[in-house]
Amino acid sequence: MMLDDVDAIDFEKGGGLVPAIVQDSRTLRVLMLGYMDRAALLETLESGEATFFSRSRGGRWRKGETSGNRLHVRGVSFDCDRDAILVSAAPVGPTCHTGAESCFGEEAPSGVLGNLERTITARAALGDEGSYTARLLQDGVKRISQKVGEEGVECALAGAAGSAEELCNEAADLIYHVAVLLHARGRSFGDVFDVLESRAKP
Repeated sequence: MMLDDVDAIDFEKGGGLVPAIVQDSRTLRVLMLGYMDRAALLETLESGEATFFSRSRGGRWRKGETSGNRLHVRGVSFDCDRDAILVSAAPVGPTCHTGAESCFGEEAPSGVLGNLERTITARAALGDEGSYTARLLQDGVKRISQKVGEEGVECALAGAAGSAEELCNEAADLIYHVAVLLHARGRSFGDVFDVLESRAKP
């Protein structure tokens, strides 16, 4: 959304406010729901940081101005009725005032890769030897790296000579093992997305 698009938003329908859903730009996890008036939306677009209208305070507030847990805006769009906003943002710290990543709790949708990472984290915490993920993490980075190499070769072979279904299955195996390796090295797909995002910039 550009500054010129603000006039297209129907603020009157909601008494001067529109709901603004904030979604993590990397994991697609829903982080929070706030409200924006025209001035808050303009400030969001101009500053690059999510700014809302607080109904309880009766005024604008920029997310994180007290806690430091800001939302760096990556994009803003509006729905077909022009009375709701979707904010794509990179969170700095937890979004919820409770300290949680999302105001919607642990069950908040986070996309396939986000759910995969959460499952890996949970299995790692349990340390259950019956879990392949836990055993793989216990074997260490070298073993995980070896598995990534093996799965990469199998994925390439499936791409060159296998069926489309085989390719998808091998690609899924490769992505899973890459996710485990990232976890073992203290990184996540979010860090990979940051690199991709930086490469996409002109």
